[in-house]
Amino acid sequence: MRRSPMTAAVLLALAGSLAAGPADASATDAPPLPDRLADTGGGSQLITAEAPDADSTTGTVTWWERRGGRWAEAGSSPARFGANGLAEGTTREQGTSTTPAGLYDLPYAFGIEEAPAGTTYPYRKVDDDSWWCQDNASAAYNRWVEPRPAHCRADEAEHLVSYGTQYAHALVIGFNYERPVRGRGAGIFLHVNGRGATAGCVSVPAGAMAEILDWVDPQRAPHIAVGTSAGPTAITRY
Repeated sequence: MRRSPMTAAVLLALAGSLAAGPADASATDAPPLPDRLADTGGGSQLITAEAPDADSTTGTVTWWERRGGRWAEAGSSPARFGANGLAEGTTREQGTSTTPAGLYDLPYAFGIEEAPAGTTYPYRKVDDDSWWCQDNASAAYNRWVEPRPAHCRADEAEHLVSYGTQYAHALVIGFNYERPVRGRGAGIFLHVNGRGATAGCVSVPAGAMAEILDWVDPQRAPHIAVGTSAGPTAITRY
């Protein structure tokens, strides 16, 4: 029996939907990114900063929270990374303009501007005497200093107030922070976008940074996981 053109088209469409079904279901059923990480830090809030590969300077920041025993996306934003991409955090070298891959805590927030409305995270206001010491010879290596001590050279420190756009609002990323290793790197933050790629930080648009500070809750032990979609610095390793 000869089928009408309309019948043939319907059959073809049905066959196509059946063929695509398993793949579509697989994509839909894929567990959320936090469930695929080796560790999420033990809290109920998590920020992921994922780049396509280690040479990438752009990617995505997503913030997640546990709801009813499951991870759910709370927000997402385009992100920028180091000018030379990403590097394994445990072997990263200072001055390489790479963003350190790994899982880190978020010690506190800071900014040149007042904290966004709704912020409950510990927030430190930047003033004219606020510096971040990156001097490997200083006892204050990888620490906020105010005022800058003589043992931390000005040319080896960031005068925070000088970065009016980037440090309008920021979160300290706990890379090399608790027990600093000299030469590994200092001053790694999640902050507002500047003109382009960062010197090693993760950055997002100003609106997204304000949303994150309004959302992040110190009682929920938030962490940030930084990494790539695949390869040696894959975010799922952390």
